[in-house]
Amino acid sequence: MVPVLNEEATIRTALSRIRRDFPDCELLVVDGGSSDTTAELAAPLATVVHAPPGRGTQMNAGARRCTGDILWFLHADTEIDPTAADQIRTVLADPRVVGGGLTLRFDRRSPALNYLVHASNARARRLHHIYGDQAMFVRRDVFEELGGFPGLPIMEDLEMSRRLHRRGRLALLPATSTASARRLTAHGVWRMIVFMQYLKLLYFAGVSPERIRRRYAAGPHLRPRRRNTRK
Repeated sequence: MVPVLNEEATIRTALSRIRRDFPDCELLVVDGGSSDTTAELAAPLATVVHAPPGRGTQMNAGARRCTGDILWFLHADTEIDPTAADQIRTVLADPRVVGGGLTLRFDRRSPALNYLVHASNARARRLHHIYGDQAMFVRRDVFEELGGFPGLPIMEDLEMSRRLHRRGRLALLPATSTASARRLTAHGVWRMIVFMQYLKLLYFAGVSPERIRRRYAAGPHLRPRRRNTRK
């Protein structure tokens, strides 16, 4: 399933690619209240589900509509290796595996992006933290046992992977998920790397997820922007 919000520029291409590469997979788009034509563009290619905004809320709504035994969560701006579905089925033949994700790549290269790829995949292998841009997959029965994604406005994928790891093994597959680097490059990759680590430290320190969400939405500024009071 694909949670979306105002993705009219990418949704048709993304869904067409998923349909082509994974024709036997059930495909749902969970729209979080888009103000553009995302839902209309998605309707001919997928079952469209409407839900309140927030990735966790949207993915839980989509999970309730899915009929399969494996739930697979994709982002609209990621490109998935066509071998991924077969690798998921193979790894889940081991009953100890409860879920996992794909090996992260980006759609462009730079020293900073290459570092982030290496660090992200090492984190997934060693700390078992699977993020949304790694195309998380999970057994439905385990997902339901855990109550779905936690009701957090941010960090829902991090918290879900931590809960899954306590329940069983998480696998990082060799198949790749190629994510868009658009937000990273817009703000500067190194700055965004530091910023995201700062937000994770806030989360682990017990800071309110809503406060972290607001800080994330404000962007990686070193200090709050001052309002211009000149006339």
